[in-house]
Amino acid sequence: MRPMYAVPLGLAAAGAACVGYAAGIEVRSFRLRRVTVPVLPRGARPLRVLQVSDIHMVSGQRKKQRWLQSLAALQPDFVVNTGDNLSDPTAVPETLDALGPLMEYPGTYVFGSNDYFGPVPRNPGRYLTARIKGTAARGAHAPKKRSAVQNPWPELRDGFDAAGWVGINNGRGRLKLDGFEIALTGLDDPHIHRDRYEEVAGGPEADADFSLAVVHAPYLRVLDAFAADRYPLVLAGHTHGGQLCIPFYGALVTNCDLDTDRVKGLSAHTADGHRSYLHVSAGCGTNRYTPVRFACPPEATLLTLVESPG
Repeated sequence: MRPMYAVPLGLAAAGAACVGYAAGIEVRSFRLRRVTVPVLPRGARPLRVLQVSDIHMVSGQRKKQRWLQSLAALQPDFVVNTGDNLSDPTAVPETLDALGPLMEYPGTYVFGSNDYFGPVPRNPGRYLTARIKGTAARGAHAPKKRSAVQNPWPELRDGFDAAGWVGINNGRGRLKLDGFEIALTGLDDPHIHRDRYEEVAGGPEADADFSLAVVHAPYLRVLDAFAADRYPLVLAGHTHGGQLCIPFYGALVTNCDLDTDRVKGLSAHTADGHRSYLHVSAGCGTNRYTPVRFACPPEATLLTLVESPG
């Protein structure tokens, strides 16, 4: 007969092993996701788009920096950065250095809340508790608590702009690739209510070859607006893919009002009878105070855009 304490000790050991793996191994197991999206007009050549998101750079994260630098070997046609680059106010130089090889390519960016404000200590179980109580979706309306620490986001912006990347926080822009012109529409972060869709409303630009929508946090109000305006593709981040997932089940939370079935990867969103593709990046970092990932490795995505069949 087993001692009464054998089962609790076994569970404690298993839990410790999971935490050790999540904090010591998986959080540094960087991956590349590859996705094909049929959205381009007839006759257009395929376009290779590298999406990086939720880097959450902390000074001294050398392995993450080297991995980001290595992504330049993919030779993308252009790069989309969907925000939350920082998790340390001193890490702007290292972030720009890590992204330096990618900034040799055309690119565009929007910011997330962690680009503007420093992180605060938090219990990762808070998101799970919110899910159980049915409050996970309130983020679409509830005010967000902001850190008192201001990140030096103008330095980050200036570094991106100096490299020629196009900032589209509540704005529009253009990329020209060998005679193919892409119209960009972006929003500032809905997670902290900085999105101003009325400033960019109107849908795709008729004189562009392709129109792309970009936002950090995939809140439903934003996805509805983009889909209703007939954008063929929306790129977002923010969710961390759930960050702490259950093997063979998936994410429990998204940290916004998006459903967990679409917490990462390619899906679709429909509004007013119009359908857009949605790609949500699981990102490659974590808040510095919750440096763990489980069943959700850090990632970037290489999207290959090809002709639409319709």
